[in-house]
Amino acid sequence: MSRITVINQENASAEQKELLDAIESQLGMVPNFLKVLANSPTALRAFLGLHTIAGEGSLDAQTRERIALALAQQNACQYCVSAHTAIGRKAGLNGSEIEANRNGTSQDGKAAAAVKFAVALAKHSGEVTTAEILAVRNAGYSDADIVEIITHVGMNILTNIVGKASQVEIDFPKVELKLAS
Repeated sequence: MSRITVINQENASAEQKELLDAIESQLGMVPNFLKVLANSPTALRAFLGLHTIAGEGSLDAQTRERIALALAQQNACQYCVSAHTAIGRKAGLNGSEIEANRNGTSQDGKAAAAVKFAVALAKHSGEVTTAEILAVRNAGYSDADIVEIITHVGMNILTNIVGKASQVEIDFPKVELKLAS
């Protein structure tokens, strides 16, 4: 049971209903973590705006999902691991690639550099080394791409925190977290 109220059609204000309806019309459902964010329509609009704009960038959907999976596992957010496993599969990631992503890498060489960089950013609160910047750049990512990776890291950390703090019910096929070694 969520520790923060889950907003749905029955308990939503007019503004919250409008936002939830817009999400449902686009996705066919409203993920529970967005129902938690709906407690603050301002926070929900901010997240949706960032998510929409970040999705328009140069990183492909698979790379965005790879980053999300790596961070969800690193940050021990079961909701996010479950959600991004389902979303990643829809984006074309197979089981072994999802497993690699959750381990902080990728079977695709270029994507592996992005995922490793994302993990380093999150692990070190942005304090990455020059070598880590050069590794992602040498893999073929431009400075614009690097800024987009940073943006996706920030956005995923936000969703990981919401998922963990709220303990919202997982409304995707449940995936178990890997135990820290």
